[in-house]
Amino acid sequence: MYYKRIAIMGAGSMGTLLGACLTQARQTVDLIDTNKEHVDALNACGADIQGTVNFNVPVHALTPKEMEGTYDLVFLLVKQTHNKTAFEQLKPHLHTKSIVCTLQNGIPEHAVAAAFGKKRTLGCAVTWGATFLMPGKVECTVNREKWSSIMGNLSGKITEGAREVQEILSLMCPTVFADNLMGIRWSKLLVNCSFSGLSAALGCTFGDILENEQALKCAQYIARECIRVTDAQGIEMVPMAHGKTFKALMDFNTEEERLTTSWIYHELWGAAKSGKASMLQDLEMGRKCEIDAINGVLSKMGKKFGVPTPVNDNIIGLVKGREKGLFNPHLEDMDKIVNTLCPDEDCRS
Repeated sequence: MYYKRIAIMGAGSMGTLLGACLTQARQTVDLIDTNKEHVDALNACGADIQGTVNFNVPVHALTPKEMEGTYDLVFLLVKQTHNKTAFEQLKPHLHTKSIVCTLQNGIPEHAVAAAFGKKRTLGCAVTWGATFLMPGKVECTVNREKWSSIMGNLSGKITEGAREVQEILSLMCPTVFADNLMGIRWSKLLVNCSFSGLSAALGCTFGDILENEQALKCAQYIARECIRVTDAQGIEMVPMAHGKTFKALMDFNTEEERLTTSWIYHELWGAAKSGKASMLQDLEMGRKCEIDAINGVLSKMGKKFGVPTPVNDNIIGLVKGREKGLFNPHLEDMDKIVNTLCPDEDCRS
């Protein structure tokens, strides 16, 4: 196997789960993170994975300052808010044939390609999820039979190197290569903008959204906004469930049609009811979150292509307010908050 030196840049909750699974599959992986306490706990006690899967595996973790030599393959999982710093830390540790595969949220491939080169850039959207519990411990929030990864590159052509990355990720879960990377990304952005954006704004789990009729309605409106912005760009969403695209499963024009789409949300997110957005985890720890790199992308592209995104814009406003400490939502306030997110007929037209 060509990729002998593998690193995970950004070994938070998702990075730790990926590193633990690849290590369990007998790959040699460095888990790199700026959280020294987390790094020390991983080295001392191994990666402790709890939740829908339970196992502990010894791993090798280090901080960016401790990196040595060059890596053949880097899985990028830092928050996009830290891209500039992470890119500079990585550059001395890549050689001319190194591959950087970003599993970040949003649409990160263009920034990664600008930093490392289009030919060295791969992108990947995943269905597995995790929550940080404490240094060295993360909770997997998705049942393992629901795990999958869809990867691609900006050229749409699968190379020998890309095929090998696919094989490596397949050690963790079923992984396919798609020739429509932006279709993959906008499909995943729909997921993040709707449920992750709401989770961050409302301070709740994905299950709380599913169980609240008005919150689920807001998620449906955001999903529709994402579908229409994607259409305006001429991007075709890739099939993500039941062999159909999210447009086929989630788009609607009337209230009656909206109600017929509700089942797919329960089917897709039901396995991750206990999960909460990484953006919410950041807010709870007093850190700036990725709202601009996720929901902000939808609003930005909506403005560019003349597609209104009112509910998504309201979500951004709430999260920005939380970042500034203007309010801290409680679950009992959920009905009051979500009723302000899509209050008029414009959102239903």
